[in-house]
Amino acid sequence: MTRLRRFARRNPTIVIGAVLLAVVTVLAVAAPLVAGDPMLLKPEDRLMPPGARYWLGTDHLGRDIYARTVFGARISLVVGLSVAVLSVAIGLGIGLAAGYWRRVDALVMRFMDGMMAIPAILLAIALVSLNKASVGIVIIAITIPEVPRVVRLVRAVVLTVREMPYIEAAVSGGSRGLKIVLRHILPSTVAPLIVQATYITASAILIEAGLSFLGAGVPPEIPTWGNMIAQSRLFVVRAPWTIFAPGTALALVILAVNLVGDGLRDFLDVRLARRM
Repeated sequence: MTRLRRFARRNPTIVIGAVLLAVVTVLAVAAPLVAGDPMLLKPEDRLMPPGARYWLGTDHLGRDIYARTVFGARISLVVGLSVAVLSVAIGLGIGLAAGYWRRVDALVMRFMDGMMAIPAILLAIALVSLNKASVGIVIIAITIPEVPRVVRLVRAVVLTVREMPYIEAAVSGGSRGLKIVLRHILPSTVAPLIVQATYITASAILIEAGLSFLGAGVPPEIPTWGNMIAQSRLFVVRAPWTIFAPGTALALVILAVNLVGDGLRDFLDVRLARRM
């Protein structure tokens, strides 16, 4: 308990971000228990302001905004975490190969540079437009633009680590190729990848909301924060509460993820400096 308090005192940004994420995650997981049916239509209750019956009001079709906001957290968290895991897993393998084997480096990095020249949102829109809109397609469409960033990060770490004396000692001791990469170089990529994964999560959640807002994301009947904002833009003057809840939820989650990322970066930098 003392260590936990000391950690919280020294790393307040991590704690604040983690608490916000924990609250959103609990609400998302327990959505069927803490919220009503997000798809239930009640035209007679359309555009009702927040009150005792509807905590956050209703939208233009009489749907409960609180229920739709809580269920929308599920899509955002699933997309954010899935994109982070997939992009880190794919980018890690490619980055290790590109950084250690020079023959692979030139070909791989030119391809990655070409992918990075295309804006992520445009590439995602193009991929989604070629397939039927679904959560899986959105995850794939957002993952592809994120992979080159992970590859460049891992490659930079490998190029630095491979010149270290202990790598030369391992080579002199008879270790070769894959064994050196997995045993001596891979551990050095863990800390920067953890931090990068948090930023990818925030970026993926924001891109998913943008795709849904533009009508290129998941189907409009599925409650997501981007869909809710897009459907509410025509009623923002008459019923501002319709856009307030999903917009605030999106901003808070992005803020929480970035706080965790910034805190982890500072925490891991301090630990690395102490080791050095």
